[in-house]
Amino acid sequence: MAFIDDYFARIGFCGAPRADYATLKQLHLLHTCHIPFENLDVLLERPILLDDAHLSDKLITARRGGYCYEQNGVFTWALRELGFAVQDLGARVVIANPPEMPPRTHRLSLITLDDKQWLADVGFGGQTLSTPIEFVPDTVQNTPHGSYRLLQSDDDYCLETRNDEGWQALYRFDLAHQYPADYLMANHFVSRWPDSHFRHHLLLALMRPDGGKITVLNRRVTRRMPGLPAVTEALPNADALYDCLVEECGLNVSHPVHGIRRDALRAVMARLESA
Repeated sequence: MAFIDDYFARIGFCGAPRADYATLKQLHLLHTCHIPFENLDVLLERPILLDDAHLSDKLITARRGGYCYEQNGVFTWALRELGFAVQDLGARVVIANPPEMPPRTHRLSLITLDDKQWLADVGFGGQTLSTPIEFVPDTVQNTPHGSYRLLQSDDDYCLETRNDEGWQALYRFDLAHQYPADYLMANHFVSRWPDSHFRHHLLLALMRPDGGKITVLNRRVTRRMPGLPAVTEALPNADALYDCLVEECGLNVSHPVHGIRRDALRAVMARLESA
């Protein structure tokens, strides 16, 4: 039980866990509020490894974040330890309105509890679900960080979120089971493909328990408070960004293996901004 105890400590869970919806909802929210979505290792040219030992070492022990394969890998590991029935799925990201249907490059999961199913996903950046939503199409569902709905077309589903302009499609998926090899291949593609979005932008997102959140795109930091307009600030340099990642986003940068030096972040930002 060492992993699950360490995971609970990492996300601040203090309850009596059960394989029920109340526990699932609380774990989902706490995870997104304590483990930031971030892609710094891709930009630092570090390998993204998905075995349990590396996921635990990076996201739990070193108190770093990660992207969907890491985030949902740790989350579903914890759920299975607690006895949840988890189905691994893969999605095609359509948030940027691609001209052709893209490959499956996103990891998410479907949780079955008694006679209901819940879509769970702690790894989709600033638009990620902060709590699971019931797997029921054509129904608006509210979370602490926004409203979502599932649209169904035959065996295909699309997750959408509501923003100021209306409904925005996030990703499409079906219920085909994904194997670890599927995630390994897609993870390699998104972290190494020269045109991957993750290789050209620094991304970070962290939810707040009160419904707020902070998102980072390169040196642009957007802070959202409940009931107030979002405020975006352009940080002056990489040093200010480094301080923000540590002080506001809670990113641990001192670990001997998974830490990040200030000069390394300066070099990353210089490369991104010169491209």
